[in-house]
Amino acid sequence: MLYLAAFVISMVLVLVLIPPFRKLAIKIDFVDKPRPDSERKIHREPIPLTAGIAIFIGFFITYFALTGTISREAVGIFIGSALILGIGLVDDWYKSQGKELASLPKFIVQMSAAIVVYSYGIAFEGFNNPFTGQYINLPEWLQLILTILWIFGVTTVINFSDGIDGLAGGLSAISGGTLFVVAITMGRGESALLAVVLVGAALGYLRYNKPPARVFMGDAGATFLGFILGIIALDGAFKGATLASLFVPIFALGVPIFDNIIVVIRRMLQSKPIYQADASQAHYRLLATGLNQKQTLVFLCLLNLCFGLAAIILAMNGSGA
Repeated sequence: MLYLAAFVISMVLVLVLIPPFRKLAIKIDFVDKPRPDSERKIHREPIPLTAGIAIFIGFFITYFALTGTISREAVGIFIGSALILGIGLVDDWYKSQGKELASLPKFIVQMSAAIVVYSYGIAFEGFNNPFTGQYINLPEWLQLILTILWIFGVTTVINFSDGIDGLAGGLSAISGGTLFVVAITMGRGESALLAVVLVGAALGYLRYNKPPARVFMGDAGATFLGFILGIIALDGAFKGATLASLFVPIFALGVPIFDNIIVVIRRMLQSKPIYQADASQAHYRLLATGLNQKQTLVFLCLLNLCFGLAAIILAMNGSGA
């Protein structure tokens, strides 16, 4: 009942909060404007960019209301998330004015948010040796590096997936649902609660973002969802994992992770900057083949669902369920 309540409350809050923030965005011209000269700007009218704020508020109101006592880890998640949302909103505001925020400030703040989470006790600590059953505890310096790289990486790949209506929200909802099942399987109640709240928030957002979108969550919302997904995986899938089941969270986030690995490799081979925005992601390539936005969205979400099912099977086998 707790998880059902979390799902419903989160979804309803986001559904209720998006319309007033949408009106505010239109009033202050906080909108993503079409650009005929950009192959990545495929919408044809200005779209409000404030849904990320509604997602953030709906998520944390639900989480703190249902979590009971607020743990040290929860405080770290909130502080880190606030940093992610803040720099994302600055980035979105720049874009609404036809400008680009430099990559360095975004990189510094996102890395700092990951460090905050680590300092509050959320980390990739080690794994179980499948041959001896012994837990291998990694040195603290390696825990720090792997934790930061994982959270920053997931934050980035979800943001890069936000290219067509409904995609980042849909992939996040599917990945969150997968991590919810994995967390339940592994007995990680706190991570399961985080996951189901995220799924509710993402589905509430999709009510307004399904093609044709009426609102965008912008970098603020996409990086926030990626940040939370990375944290959920650390506690709900990586913690206590065997060497084989370390692949569970990677499969749970299959489409955004593998797509962006391919994109990075392609850019390196072409001697392009890794962070240079272009139309090389899978959704743009599928659109170029003649698929429309809805067909592309359904295909990639179904593919991510298949990855998710594989992750669940792997997790259940790893836990002996």
